[in-house]
Amino acid sequence: MTYSIGYDLGSSSVKVALVENETGKKIAVTHEPRGEMEIKAPQLNWAVQDPEMWWTHVCNATQKVIQHAQINSKLITGIGISYQMHGLVVVDKDGNPLRDAIIWCDSRAVEIGNQAFNAIGKQHCVDSLLNSPGNFTASKLKWVKDNEPDIYEKIYKFMLPGDYIAYKLTGEILTTRNGLAEGVLWDYAQNTVAYQVLSHYGIDTSLVPNLVENFSNQGSSHAQAASETGLPIGIPVVYRAGDQPNNALSLNVLKPGEVAATAGTSGVLYALTNKLNTNEPERINHFAHVNYDDQNKTVGKLLCVNGSGILYRWLKNNSLANEYDEMNIQAEQIPVGAQGHVVLPFGNGAERMFYNKNIGAHFLNFNFNVHNYTHQFRAALEGIAFSFVYGMELLKNDNFDVQVIRAGNDNLFRSLIFSNTISTLIGHEIEIYNTTGAIGAARAVAAMDKDFDMFSKRIATHDHVMTYTPINDKQVYLDAYQKWVDSLNKFL
Repeated sequence: MTYSIGYDLGSSSVKVALVENETGKKIAVTHEPRGEMEIKAPQLNWAVQDPEMWWTHVCNATQKVIQHAQINSKLITGIGISYQMHGLVVVDKDGNPLRDAIIWCDSRAVEIGNQAFNAIGKQHCVDSLLNSPGNFTASKLKWVKDNEPDIYEKIYKFMLPGDYIAYKLTGEILTTRNGLAEGVLWDYAQNTVAYQVLSHYGIDTSLVPNLVENFSNQGSSHAQAASETGLPIGIPVVYRAGDQPNNALSLNVLKPGEVAATAGTSGVLYALTNKLNTNEPERINHFAHVNYDDQNKTVGKLLCVNGSGILYRWLKNNSLANEYDEMNIQAEQIPVGAQGHVVLPFGNGAERMFYNKNIGAHFLNFNFNVHNYTHQFRAALEGIAFSFVYGMELLKNDNFDVQVIRAGNDNLFRSLIFSNTISTLIGHEIEIYNTTGAIGAARAVAAMDKDFDMFSKRIATHDHVMTYTPINDKQVYLDAYQKWVDSLNKFL
């Protein structure tokens, strides 16, 4: 028996998984640190992390998962990497970070991206980039150039967070087409690096790492990495992808019409299409999917809902509820529509699908003689679900035809109210799977040849938990949703 190891580098922890190559079966999963990794905020709306901290936790988590699995590490034959998207790591010629990484939730470059969208031209951005430059990796690098010129002059290469972990393992500085796409540095029309973006920002093209396919041999573990992680020398990194494309892979979302949904602190709808056009470059982002190539141009349409599970966590912390399951059970005693109580969940910063407006969270029509915390639980679950339905309608209006929705068996999708509301209003089943990004990254090692049939069968065999189906009598859901939309429109 041999094994593959998968890493999922988040902003709160590094997760790692071991799976059997022969079966795809999960052997062991762990994470580091025990708490959460530090996110530093030197100024308001900034967010940075030390890349060396990531590597420390990669090493510790690797040693721990090998110990938990009680296997000989020499039986590990391949490495897959998933990582937090849109970050910026800059290194000198010796591969040493020149500053803390500017991570995905840092918004210092918003205005740089907005100005570039107008200066480069909306039509070019739509036709070639499928995105506005926005607050992504390219704009963050431009911020460094403008505000930290001494650091910029020392940059040898820039990388995405997953590129840095691959570099620490192999000593090779590489990136992927998918990685450049998530940084809005890929030209889909020309099928090359987005040189016009680099030129507009005045960024030297030599700073772009060499490209590899995200399913390919991307270098092998060297002696120092082996010593620090406990991995054997010479095993290849054969897969890397950003966390949302990798989450979709983990859920067997690989074909146009399929949707991967997540509902943690924030929520994401990641919908696959082969139509390389958009009417919404500022509200919906488009990234090359893990199986994008010259023959199979599959793109993920990513719609983010910032105000999602953070609202439900806030209610738990402030209502003296002990567990989310307890809240869910109580909410099920309240009828659809929460007896008129409406919650808009958008209290976690600006919402991209509202053109970066920050409308805040609102608890509406609360009657002290009728409603209590239980009504708030129901209205909150419905409000978050309604925001997903609203986002799905935006996707549908942007050249997308939904076929199936798949989600992980965690967070809000464990709630019957939440999942039934979305399924009923969208009119499609929601398949629930018990998997993680680290498991998906480990399994991806076996899919290096891009023959995904066996990969898909293994997910169905090991991970499928249940399927939510639309409720036939949906009028009460439609009425509640329309009331929610009417309330939202007053703030928009």
